[in-house]
Amino acid sequence: MADTRDQAGWKADAGIRPALPRTQVQATFPDGRVFQAPPGTPIGDLINVAFPTAEVPLVAAIVDRRLREFTFALDEDAAIEPLSTATADGARIYRRSLSFLLLVAVDEVFPGTEVYIEHAATNAGGYFCEVKGRGPFTQEELQVIERRMREIVAEDAPITRALVSVADAIALFESRHETDKSRLLRHREKDTLVLYTLHARRDYFQGYMVPSAGYLKHFALYAFAPGFLLQFPHQQAPLELTPFTPYPKLFTVFEQAGDWLDRLGIRNAGALNDAIAGDRLREVSLVAEAWHEARIAQIARRIAAGSGKIRVVLVAGPSSAGKTTFSKRLAVQLLVSGLRPMPVGLDDYFVDREHTPLDANGELDYETIGALDLDLFNEHLRSLIEGNPTTLPHYNFLTGRREIGPTVTLERDSVVIVEGIHGLNPALVPTLPPESVFRIYVSALTELNLDRHNRVSTTDCRLIRRIVRDASTRGYTACATLRRWPSVVRGEKQHIFCFQENADAIFNSALVHELAVLRPFAEPLILQVRPDTTEYLEANRLLSFLQWFKPAQADLVPDNSILREFIGGSILEYLHIWPNPPAGIGGAARKA
Repeated sequence: MADTRDQAGWKADAGIRPALPRTQVQATFPDGRVFQAPPGTPIGDLINVAFPTAEVPLVAAIVDRRLREFTFALDEDAAIEPLSTATADGARIYRRSLSFLLLVAVDEVFPGTEVYIEHAATNAGGYFCEVKGRGPFTQEELQVIERRMREIVAEDAPITRALVSVADAIALFESRHETDKSRLLRHREKDTLVLYTLHARRDYFQGYMVPSAGYLKHFALYAFAPGFLLQFPHQQAPLELTPFTPYPKLFTVFEQAGDWLDRLGIRNAGALNDAIAGDRLREVSLVAEAWHEARIAQIARRIAAGSGKIRVVLVAGPSSAGKTTFSKRLAVQLLVSGLRPMPVGLDDYFVDREHTPLDANGELDYETIGALDLDLFNEHLRSLIEGNPTTLPHYNFLTGRREIGPTVTLERDSVVIVEGIHGLNPALVPTLPPESVFRIYVSALTELNLDRHNRVSTTDCRLIRRIVRDASTRGYTACATLRRWPSVVRGEKQHIFCFQENADAIFNSALVHELAVLRPFAEPLILQVRPDTTEYLEANRLLSFLQWFKPAQADLVPDNSILREFIGGSILEYLHIWPNPPAGIGGAARKA
């Protein structure tokens, strides 16, 4: 075959010829388009050119499998995946930046007023905040603040970042008397951190920001005594604000937790780290566990006070809330109160597999209430309440069918305990007399934050719990748990959170020291997540978060603690409430 070369000797047919050094870097987007720009161009500029009419705000990007801010300078060719506020990372960046905007506006219209971001208000779609140094903001004052926030947004004021030494950051926060931040930074394991600046305020936030205030168009402020709500869109509806829904029961639990932490003197991670460094964790653990036991005993007394009327106790809550341990500790307290608890498994009432509803992806949906045989479940509960011998089912997950279980009779001094995600849904037991049912919501509602502006997500706490438990009890890798977690959270929002105010009692399973105890268990598992997986970003975020907590030894955790459900060693694993109690000990029912 003839060798075709041009006059200079280069193989023209193969496209081989000399070239000048390339002076541009290229960005390849998921849709296959390629854009080029001078080296050092911020990725936000490239994304805004490539996606000029994005319907949902784009606020960050994944660059070669790493989460990056829009200000990140592109110095070499890269694959870039823009992130909108409809993604988990994008939504977090939006909320964090909006919090910073709020602080700046308050600084400018009410100088000397300190805002504390306390906890998420899930049903209200925002953060609950309080002010220090003055009384609560009125709605009229909040309108002034909101107007100033919108002026800064219209100005599109830049949010800049600077890497500073920890010593300089501590000096800044000490000068502003923000001792919670300086206290936290004294335990930092790195020598530097990033401070952000908007107008005249410099501050630290754990995570990335939008490049300017012009990205923050959707928000509202509402007075909600004793503080106010900073409202923002949910990830699922990134352009809309959720209609404000009060959450008085859950709010009361958050307030109680905050008051208790204030009395304990550990309201933030810096104070907890000081306690660990000062060898005071045993004291903290004992007091925290005593608080749990007192609350469980209080709930048991309420149920016992309604003996003769309350016959069914429904326990519900999100994943890794500690429902199993709570239910067993409640059973013990009910025995102390003179009642006999009988557990009934809600999972045993699944319909046969061929009748299980499908989700939007065509997969079997065991989380919807339609996966349960509600007619049979209610029939059996009514039969038990009436004192009739009742043959319970047992669901075989291998065959996907219900089988015949034990036949039991409920005694007069007995109560049925049912644990399941639908316990707060009124559709679960519509035919039972309302006075016969007592509903309990269990969740880890932490009030321990990193500092006054960096909150600790209750969802993150539960995720870390689940990573540890999945590895020890199910053999799952952290990567597998992280992959499953988004669908778990979607199910919780659909089936649990919307009903939480239906609870007759709320048990807060959070423990002030749990992240310090969980860190030595969780870190090695999360570090195994491979860089070439989609879960790597989330793994990095969790590792960065855990580094704010000094590790603590698990031997200080009592063997009946909620924490033992996750780290192992729970004495309650061996507690069984027998259908046919030996010698009258701890039973709930007898065989017919």
